[in-house]
Amino acid sequence: MERLNLKIDGMSCGHCVAAVRSTLEKTDGVSVDNVEIGSAALSYDPSVTTADRIREAVEDAGYPASV
Repeated sequence: MERLNLKIDGMSCGHCVAAVRSTLEKTDGVSVDNVEIGSAALSYDPSVTTADRIREAVEDAGYPASV
């Protein structure tokens, strides 16, 4: 497992946090450690997914993200 910290823009409330957490939890190979307004900390299995795919999943949910 590798660790990843994402900076996430556009989050402003608990609903945003829940939406990002849900998106990350649905992503294969991802284990969510913490999601708060503006960031997410997680672990992922690089044999299952990549940091770019995780970032894209968050962006597809409507939140611009960067590693």
